[in-house]
Amino acid sequence: MRVARTSRATCGKFCQPMRRRPAAAVGRLCMFAVLLAASVLVPARPADAQDPSLNASSGSSKSTAFPKQQGGMFGNTRAVDKALPLYLQGDQLIYDTKRNQVVAKGNVEIYYNDNILTADEVIYDQGASTLTAVGNVELKEANGNVVRAERYTLTDDFRDGFVQSLSIVTRDDSRITAEQAQRRGGNVTEFTNGRFTACKSEGNMPPLWCIGAKKVIHDQADATITYQDAWFEILGTPVFYLPYFQHPDPSVKRKSGFLMPSYGSSEDLGFMSEVPYYFALAPNFDFLFHPAYWSNQGVLWQGDWRHKLAEGEYSVKFAAIDQDCSDLPDGCLGNEGLDGWRGSFETKGSFSLSSWWKYGWDATIESDDEFRRFYKLDNILLTDRVNTVYLKGLSDRSYLGANLYHFGGLLAQDTPESESLVHPVIDHNYVFNDPVLGGELRWNTNVLSFSRSDVDVATGTRQDQDMNRAVTEITWRRRLTDTLGITYTPFAELRGDVYQLNDYVDPVSGDPISDETITRGLATGGATVAYPWVANGAGGSHVIEPIGQIVVRQASVEQRGLPDEDAKSLVFDDTTLFETDKFSGYDRLETGTRANVGIQYTFQANSGGYARVLAGESFHLKGDNPYNDPGADSEGDFIFSPVSGLDTDRSDYVLGLYLAPTDVFRVVAQSRFDDSTLDLRREDISAFFQYGPVQAQTTYAYAAATPELGTDVDQQDIVGALGLKLTDRWTFAAAARYDIDEEKMLTDSFSLRYLDECFMLSATYSETFITDEDRHIEPDRTVMLRFELKHLGGYKYKTDVNDFVFGDDQPQTP
Repeated sequence: MRVARTSRATCGKFCQPMRRRPAAAVGRLCMFAVLLAASVLVPARPADAQDPSLNASSGSSKSTAFPKQQGGMFGNTRAVDKALPLYLQGDQLIYDTKRNQVVAKGNVEIYYNDNILTADEVIYDQGASTLTAVGNVELKEANGNVVRAERYTLTDDFRDGFVQSLSIVTRDDSRITAEQAQRRGGNVTEFTNGRFTACKSEGNMPPLWCIGAKKVIHDQADATITYQDAWFEILGTPVFYLPYFQHPDPSVKRKSGFLMPSYGSSEDLGFMSEVPYYFALAPNFDFLFHPAYWSNQGVLWQGDWRHKLAEGEYSVKFAAIDQDCSDLPDGCLGNEGLDGWRGSFETKGSFSLSSWWKYGWDATIESDDEFRRFYKLDNILLTDRVNTVYLKGLSDRSYLGANLYHFGGLLAQDTPESESLVHPVIDHNYVFNDPVLGGELRWNTNVLSFSRSDVDVATGTRQDQDMNRAVTEITWRRRLTDTLGITYTPFAELRGDVYQLNDYVDPVSGDPISDETITRGLATGGATVAYPWVANGAGGSHVIEPIGQIVVRQASVEQRGLPDEDAKSLVFDDTTLFETDKFSGYDRLETGTRANVGIQYTFQANSGGYARVLAGESFHLKGDNPYNDPGADSEGDFIFSPVSGLDTDRSDYVLGLYLAPTDVFRVVAQSRFDDSTLDLRREDISAFFQYGPVQAQTTYAYAAATPELGTDVDQQDIVGALGLKLTDRWTFAAAARYDIDEEKMLTDSFSLRYLDECFMLSATYSETFITDEDRHIEPDRTVMLRFELKHLGGYKYKTDVNDFVFGDDQPQTP
């Protein structure tokens, strides 16, 4: 018997064979064993493991609970370098000239290409051209796998061989055993009574699950693995039997065939069954055909096409159904237009023109606004469809982006004519290489071509509006610091705009503007001054920094009669306090003279803790204040908020708190207080906590009542999530959203999950209490169960597929 030895960096004095042929034969043994472990005996894998739609780029929702390892369960297969030397040592090395054999006996060790083979005896029969390793054979591969056997016999050309009492422990602790394995014709390997499990077992306890088969046949040429008389065991008890099945071997990344089916149920759609079929048409393009049968609606035909090229890739998806309007929840009443074929067409693409330039698109075309949400192809709360085509270029000092957009409304009041087109919007930014007057000079340009189509509800006539706009501006700024540490940042900006309007509605008078060209310009100058006071203590450093800013412009610019398409969002908080223009877009701009003042305190602890507080206020000193009279659109709605906190000469107070005392706790709070009464007008708080097995996160949002905007009560809601690791294998999670002012729950979910090295099981219960009759949204409850076996795939069943108000736009499929 071989004596166990302590592993070491070297094996003492190596003895290399005197004849090259035996040494090469022993080397071939190692090479064959590497190939045997990496590509011959593999566990059963589901067909969808070959489906490239599982890639992240595909947008598929399928994923695994087990982290992927580079090179898979067997690791990366390394090519054998025949030029490297082979080292052999043993207690005895015998040249039997009578039998024409070379025999190594007693604690034989062979080191070749970072693979180590040990055995009690190795025999090379030069006459039969066979190599045999006998007794406690163990191969430690460079990729981490360990192969054990009682006897290895193979020809020296690797074509044929025989292994007895085979056992493999892979790099991820998966285990494979077989009574014997035989290789024939240099291509087919047959295993007898093979077994596979990814689970660990202790003592006499059987593994959680195991797959066995009387015969497992690997055809290397066809790249297939065939099972005869296979069974699936749980805790040593057979629970499922298949007389025959076949799947591609691990060397096959893609292969045509059926994927794992999925099932579900919905009150409106009925029971669902989907059986996908994958077409591996070429190495760089494929097609997934996955029709879904809904018992209440019929067959929803679906297909996904993907094509990868040298410069990029694109995808095309379609979904269609021959709709019978009588099957809809409300029947044909009011749904006559939905009778017949309904469907949608999605396409995405991204391509590189060079190292700096790329272009792409993301577009969805649909027969009607309700199709994709009704059949769960989009988030049920989606309100707008946005399609885009883009071209982008980025260099060290410049950026150019051109985007074309199509906006379509999905609300009940939207009509097929309710759409907007941006054709295109172009942004160009350039930073000059050389300083100008010691400061940085930037040139920014924005060009927009925009059109809108709508229907006048009162008259029923179609209204078309067109706008073309060009904005260019030059900005300069320089930072200076004096001997006291006071920093001065002077800045200057010059801006010019040109508008061309056609049939636009004047926001002030409500009259249409038939055809008009309008220009405007703005000159801005000012400076920001900050004087930081620094104090270092035993626990860390304290910085108190008063900040003042003065911004001077011309007193007024006529702009209330101009349309506002990109400056409707107006949020005043600490992040915009020192912005020279606090509007979100180009269609509105600040005028007059304004002073922004604040004080900032920062604490940096030696232990890594951090705290920052910024409080401040803005003062309109001279000229027109564009925030106090926003004007209204054609429907009478304010163009932007008339109570932003900037609508008076003295703004509301803003406060920002950023707190991270330790790695386990973080808080971000942004507040706005009335300048006269100090009443809270707006609040956003986010907090995150993680310590040991507990992880929690919450977000609170508050907006004071604003009768000007139609809200007579304060608007408040809170979102919270909690995760708790009960044991090393069990975790619990919960999430909820609660409307405080309405005193009702909006959504909640609870999940329990078990995960070990080879098995995952999760159960999730979720609810949504949202009701919107116009959009056919009603309260819904969902229970979802999912389990997954490592290397084999998983299964998921949903009691109601209407559960993705918590997820992405794409539906979650089993």
